[in-house]
Amino acid sequence: MTREAVGDGGAVHLPRPAPPAAPGPSSSTVGRLAATVKRLRAEVRAAQAEADGRALVELAKGVMVERLRCGPAQAARQLNELAAQAGMSPLELAADIVNQAARDQVARVAGEFVERADAGPEDTAGSAGNSVAVRLRTAECAALAASDTQAVAESLLEHALAPLGATAVAVWSAGPDASLTLYGHAGFSAGEADRWRYVPPGVATVARHALTDLRMVRVDTLTEAGIPSIGRRQTPDGGRVALPAGTGGRMYGVLEICWPQRLPEQPPAVLRQIEALAELCAHTLESLPALGAARHGGEEAADVAELVDLSEGLYDPALVLTPHLDADGTLVDFRIRHVNSHFLDPAGRPRGAVGGALLLEAYPMAAGDSELFEKTARVYATGEPFRARRMTLTALVEEVPLSSVADLSVTRHHDSVLLIWRIEDEAARLASLLQHAQRLGRIGGFEEDLVTGGITWNGPLFSLYGRAATEPPVSLQDLTDHAHPDDAVAIGRFLRAVLHHRRPASTAFRLVRPDGVTRHIRVIAEPVLDADDRLLAVRGAYQDISSQHWTEVALAATRDQLAHSEQESAERNRLTLQLQHAIMPPTQPPLDAPGLDVAVRYRPAESEAQVGGDWYDAVVLPSRQILFCVGDIAGHGIKAATGMVVLRNAMRGLAITGAGPGQLLSWLNIVAHHLTEQVTATAVCGLFDPETRVLRWARAGHLPPVLVRGEEATALPLLRGMLLGALAEAEYQEEEVQLQASDTLLMYTDGLIERRDTSVQDSLTQLLATAAAPAPTLERRLDRLLTHSESDTDDDTCIIGIRVG
Repeated sequence: MTREAVGDGGAVHLPRPAPPAAPGPSSSTVGRLAATVKRLRAEVRAAQAEADGRALVELAKGVMVERLRCGPAQAARQLNELAAQAGMSPLELAADIVNQAARDQVARVAGEFVERADAGPEDTAGSAGNSVAVRLRTAECAALAASDTQAVAESLLEHALAPLGATAVAVWSAGPDASLTLYGHAGFSAGEADRWRYVPPGVATVARHALTDLRMVRVDTLTEAGIPSIGRRQTPDGGRVALPAGTGGRMYGVLEICWPQRLPEQPPAVLRQIEALAELCAHTLESLPALGAARHGGEEAADVAELVDLSEGLYDPALVLTPHLDADGTLVDFRIRHVNSHFLDPAGRPRGAVGGALLLEAYPMAAGDSELFEKTARVYATGEPFRARRMTLTALVEEVPLSSVADLSVTRHHDSVLLIWRIEDEAARLASLLQHAQRLGRIGGFEEDLVTGGITWNGPLFSLYGRAATEPPVSLQDLTDHAHPDDAVAIGRFLRAVLHHRRPASTAFRLVRPDGVTRHIRVIAEPVLDADDRLLAVRGAYQDISSQHWTEVALAATRDQLAHSEQESAERNRLTLQLQHAIMPPTQPPLDAPGLDVAVRYRPAESEAQVGGDWYDAVVLPSRQILFCVGDIAGHGIKAATGMVVLRNAMRGLAITGAGPGQLLSWLNIVAHHLTEQVTATAVCGLFDPETRVLRWARAGHLPPVLVRGEEATALPLLRGMLLGALAEAEYQEEEVQLQASDTLLMYTDGLIERRDTSVQDSLTQLLATAAAPAPTLERRLDRLLTHSESDTDDDTCIIGIRVG
């Protein structure tokens, strides 16, 4: 059985109260109280829903009374009968009647939703359309009947947003400083709402993005977006939609809607519903005393009058603007309510002709390159001031070179906009630039009137002289009294050129300041003549060139030191090269050895600074055997040259003993390790017996010799033997080679084949290919090896060629 509440709109069905629970062992006083509270809350919500629906029915009955010219009771009966005939509830029919009568944003949204749902069955489409219309109209009625924004937020969530899956809603009010205040909320806890009661300017929340961007902002999840917002702890993975709430071009706040999970892609019809709700919030915020009182009655005129008085007190041009709306309430232009006395119209029109006109009609360029209108509309919409320095402003000022550069300020005051600009004075800007240039260049200017005797200095010149601004300037005639005595002659020549010969001149001198500091100064002056060529004045400037002077002195000293160092280095290299050539001449007379043709080639390094320690020797011993040696000292310079002399002479002396190549290198290692100062070297040594044509040879870390036999060139085996001087004692492997007639043996240093970008094995392969080519003489073969050498290390090169007869 149901209870009925009878009114003009017909019966309103209330839910039957639930029967009390049977007492049991688990029931308690707290449980019973909780159940009672839950039941009462459900009844209150149901009553509120019925009340909101009753308001919509009453609105439809009012429309029918006006259209049918009948009474309220007859309109109620007619509504019920029409609903029964259409198979609809009275509430759904009431929404359709109101939509057809209003033809507003809510009706348009419901109509669009029905059109997009026409693809389905007709009854489904109609049901969906009626559902949207009922939800929006019910939310509207509840909002209009609500006493504050908090009730509006609760009604929006319950009637319009909860069916869309939303769980919470926040209505923000935008302050004049672009701050946000939470005026209404639903679905958030009281503690969370209290924490977000006020959001100061500059905090980039979801609602702030919607307000500053003047568009709908969609966030899939707060965690991924990384944007703070109310309820983030409650639903960190939930989605958000925030859109500005404004009418007439002015944004009064933001509507923010929360979903508990990732926000799915919303169909256009749902977005239209949300936009309609945002417009409803804008009307609600506008009606608040703190936000909308200035829009009505005489208070608007008082605010404009106050702003007019403020603009007249400014020394810069200013305009007072108010919004101009079209029939649909859309901002299309601004009305120029007042121009202050400092404003000059670029077209020459009087102030009275400009005041009262529309901004875009009077100044079409305001919508041009500077986007002045867009910036002004944005300030009016958001309340956030706009300020710019050195902005090109051609709409409101006369367009002459450099005169359209201005500092601009646009601010909103209640429902009016104050636009102020300051034209940059080109002369003042150039004077400022000149002052900065003089300060950076340490330059001071002067002018001396030779007729009256007056002298004018600027501020930097007093600082340059070390004088107070209250002290008298120094005349050109007294310049020698403040300069170093040795510079008197140069100053005298300068004064004669300017004062007597009347031509521009300059000179440098040392200024002795009163504080005892000496500065190097350059003075430049030019005479000022009248029409009869008489000298009237002298103008010029002083510049402190002390830093330049001492820099030049330091550079001169550095150049002298560098020249001396280069001279010493060249002399040292010259002596080293002379020592090297004295012992190792580039050309050497032929060796007198029977049955052998011996040729030697020595190519010094191309750079004299790279004098190396390459050495060679070919000598006939008392035993009639012939000693062939090639070596390379590590390093360059005097140390390498002296080490080469020691090892070469030691090898000659040791060879007299008749020892074999291995033993000779072992003794030479002792010499390099103990009798020289940390000298290391590589070497290859051979003893050739002319009678048997047997070559005994050994190597100490050096490349092995190359044997050319017929048209084939091969490298001898890589015998065991470390470089000289590395260890106190070392043994060297020795081997014999039986040479034949017409064989050619090549011993060389690594300067012949060494390259920075190629391995030694590849370079040796290239050497073997060059050496195998036939040659008429041994000298031509060696010359060709030097010519085709691809070495790039700029090192000395030694080659010994031995051809068996």
